[in-house]
Parts: sequence; structure tokens; C-alpha cells
Amino acid sequence: MQPDPLGDYAISPGWVVGDLLFLSGQAAIDETGSIVGADDFDAQLAATFANIDRVLAAGGSDRSRIVKVTIYLTDMANFSKIVEARRRYFSKPWPADTTLEVKALALPELMVEIDVIAVKG
Repeated sequence: MQPDPLGDYAISPGWVVGDLLFLSGQAAIDETGSIVGADDFDAQLAATFANIDRVLAAGGSDRSRIVKVTIYLTDMANFSKIVEARRRYFSKPWPADTTLEVKALALPELMVEIDVIAVKG
């Protein structure tokens, strides 16, 4: 795995276990540790998927090999955007998915966080 801007928080970006890659929750935080798209859900979602792609690539996988996502939203009003994002960022067979609303994420400006399980290769 490549160095991660969240290393100060004692978080690994992901682990490879056998043929599976387990990603920590990814959010709209750039390589310098800055929030991307404060107050802009669409920008945060795009940055989150860019981070997912980066960590997957470092672990020897890619988005087409994701089998499970868990999506944390601070406002379920954004759920329709998540459904659109599933169609934009994934293809059939769709990954298994759990989406839930949470009171807050680790940083107050964050609106979405996604953790992933993918197959290597």
C-alpha cells in the first residue's frame, strides 16, 4: 500500500488478505490531507471514488472487482445521488451494498464515506 494522508490517525488505507482487498473507509480527503468539496456532495463523492481507485490500484485491484461496499451518509437526502453513482461507478453484476445514515463522520465537513471489499487480480 502507498503512504496515506490519514497515517497520523493510525489508519491503514487497506489490507490484502489472500485474494481479497479490504479498504478502510474512503472519503473526500486529498493526498495532502485537505477536504475536497466542502458543502458539495457531488465533488465529495467524486473525490471519494478517486481515493477508492487509488487504494485499489495500490493493492492490485480495480473498481470492477469490488464485491461489497458500505456507504455512510450524513444525510439520507443524498441517497438518490448514491443510486446514480452506482450506475456511473459500477457495472453489472452490481456489488453488494449497505447504505446507512450516520450522525457524523470523522471530520465535520465530510458528507460521505465508503468502505470496500474487492477481489485482487
